[in-house]
Amino acid sequence: MHLLDLIPAQFRIAVVGLLLVVLAAGSAASAWTAQGWRYGQRLEHQARLHADTLTELALAGAALQRGEQGKRFALEQRLQNNDEAHNKELTDAQTKQARLRDRLATADLRLSVVLATTDATSNCSVPATTSTGRVVYGPTRAQLDPAHAQRIIGISDAGDQGLIALAACQSYVRELTKIK
Repeated sequence: MHLLDLIPAQFRIAVVGLLLVVLAAGSAASAWTAQGWRYGQRLEHQARLHADTLTELALAGAALQRGEQGKRFALEQRLQNNDEAHNKELTDAQTKQARLRDRLATADLRLSVVLATTDATSNCSVPATTSTGRVVYGPTRAQLDPAHAQRIIGISDAGDQGLIALAACQSYVRELTKIK
């Protein structure tokens, strides 16, 4: 005898139906689980691809940033070298001017100007030939007053400093426009 023989006929249909429903539910649950597992794998694969893409982007960005930092460092080095060169040039010019002023102040050096041999409009006649006691051959020269010579040296010093500063500015602009 079977277990189904003990159950009345009307309940047999219900039990079989219930068994079919349980089997269908189990089958649907297993299908749902399998489908969820497949979707999980796909999502995991997409997440891995996304993470790999982000890593590649981060590495590319870091490489680009290192390259730009290298360019900036090179530019800063060139600008610093130019600045040092211009500062040395300015210091040398100032030292040279200071020595020249000192030599003028101690009468070790005298500034002179070339005079025209004769000037018909003025009442001053200057001899056209050099005297026999002179060592310098050439046109006649007149010495400047030391105070005027100091002022002339001061003017030329300011001009030299201006030219050196202009050269420094031009060099700076050239370096900046070189990288663009």
